[in-house]
Amino acid sequence: MEQRISLITLGVTDLARARAFYERLGWRGQEVEQTVFFQAGGIAVVLWARESLAADAGVEDRGAGGVTGIALAHNVRERDEVDQVLGAAAAAGAVVTQPARETSYGGYAGYFTDPDGHLWEVAWNPGFPLAADGSITVPDFGAA
Repeated sequence: MEQRISLITLGVTDLARARAFYERLGWRGQEVEQTVFFQAGGIAVVLWARESLAADAGVEDRGAGGVTGIALAHNVRERDEVDQVLGAAAAAGAVVTQPARETSYGGYAGYFTDPDGHLWEVAWNPGFPLAADGSITVPDFGAA
């Protein structure tokens, strides 16, 4: 299996509300058959009804809220951008769960949740510089 993520699908309780939230962040999506697709660099973030996602995956919908065991990350190019993105997210309706602070790895990061409780980290990590297209390359941690 190749190491790749092509789509990240977020199960949402209200598609219109979720789409409006991401569009207030400046994202532009397109809706097809009650599913909203956002191009996010080389992958897509998809919004789909929680119950539809659960049924499609053959699992029980456990409801929204709390930590789901996954966090999405939005890395930025400059330290100051962390505060800007967290502010924009809060203005769009996000809940900032962890204000920006210095990190153990020498960076600066904070967290917010979208209206369905999906956890987003906003981070400036000097060890993971962004390419022009916004992609990161995991460094060789074994190199001295």
